[in-house]
Amino acid sequence: MFKKVLVANRGEIAVRVIRACQELGIATVAVHSTADRDAMHVKIADQSVCIGPPSAKESYLSIANIVSAATITGAEAIHPGYGFLAENSSFAEICERVGIKFIGPTPAAIDTMGNKAAARARMREAGVPIVPGTPGPVTSEREAIEEARRIGYPVIVKASAGGGGKGMRVVHAEVDLITQLSTARAEAEAAFGNGEVYIEKYLVEPRHIEVQILADEHGNVVHLGERDCSVQTARHQKMLEEAPCAFLSEKTRRGLCDAAVRGAKAVGYHNAGTIEFLVAADGSFYFMEMNTRTQVEHPVTEMITGIDLIRQQIKIAAGEKLPWKQKEIRFQGHAIECRLTAEDPSRNFSPASGTIKYFDAPGGLGVRVDSHVRNDYTVPPFYDSLLVKLIAHAPTREEAIARMERALRETRLEGLATTREFHLKILKNEYFIRGELATDFLARRMGV
Repeated sequence: MFKKVLVANRGEIAVRVIRACQELGIATVAVHSTADRDAMHVKIADQSVCIGPPSAKESYLSIANIVSAATITGAEAIHPGYGFLAENSSFAEICERVGIKFIGPTPAAIDTMGNKAAARARMREAGVPIVPGTPGPVTSEREAIEEARRIGYPVIVKASAGGGGKGMRVVHAEVDLITQLSTARAEAEAAFGNGEVYIEKYLVEPRHIEVQILADEHGNVVHLGERDCSVQTARHQKMLEEAPCAFLSEKTRRGLCDAAVRGAKAVGYHNAGTIEFLVAADGSFYFMEMNTRTQVEHPVTEMITGIDLIRQQIKIAAGEKLPWKQKEIRFQGHAIECRLTAEDPSRNFSPASGTIKYFDAPGGLGVRVDSHVRNDYTVPPFYDSLLVKLIAHAPTREEAIARMERALRETRLEGLATTREFHLKILKNEYFIRGELATDFLARRMGV
């Protein structure tokens, strides 16, 4: 086991990883920008290193500064969390070259699955169903027009690299295709430094279902069930996740989970990862992408399985075998996660910055709070808007919804706009209660 791990991230995920390390008896190093010098992850780590000014490009995205911090402090491994450099194969490769263990998959796996076009090709070879679309990046406007006609409208233009809804545009008619293609390319180039895009069929009213997998470095792969992430904004930003999806047939569930394991094995994957699918109303499903890292919503899987995913990531990176076979993993109850963000729902979820004057977290049976904020915490305008993840676990979905409502009502976040009240509206929505969800749920059922 490692003696010291550097956490190359900030916010709640940095806190989460540091806590897991502490429980394993591992010393931790926090890195921070000048804007985060008083952040919680800095305060609870054993050591901290300032890696640059507030700009993420000069701090949390600076490979040189982070690797230097690990070298100076004697860290044997780096946990990247999610976002920033978590899916950067160059970062993983440099760690490997300098003898620092990257707590995640190999650079080759990140490259293959991080490029959506390449991932689609590999999944097709592995027998995993994929959404009809171009076999690779679109190289010309003429090709885009011809492929869209072949596939049939509506189509979606998607960035080959990256994620988080960046570089994605839905096109309903040919007259809009070239404009949206150009917009998606420009956004992808700005966000990921890679303007390649591809086109695939846009499924009407699908669910967004993802399967959590764990794979060790000895060839063992298991799944930890699925999560329903269909409640998301028009910019494809997830707001609420739950596990399991209470409305899948057992046949579809088995098919999804088996396909996820098959896909992970096909690329020689190890560590934690998530394979995401679109599921149609008839139960047919299609590979969408793979996130080669831990997910924001990993706690709902932890709650229904009792498995600490961050701890397992660290153990896998240290060379340990998975401690159970697939048949030994048990699923209990239902869990829901609400992402409370510094955003204003009344202004198209525009980011809000400022000072949290008062934060009072909920408690009670089956309620978990993952956060990095506190009273008088100033939310910097430079990073992701996530403030608090509330997770509720109960024997049934109905009870989990009621528990989450109670937890949200108990939560106080005063001083700036947040999504707390909006989440309460979601939980009260009759379509949500009945489980009639799709990726356009917020637009169709709540008008946002």
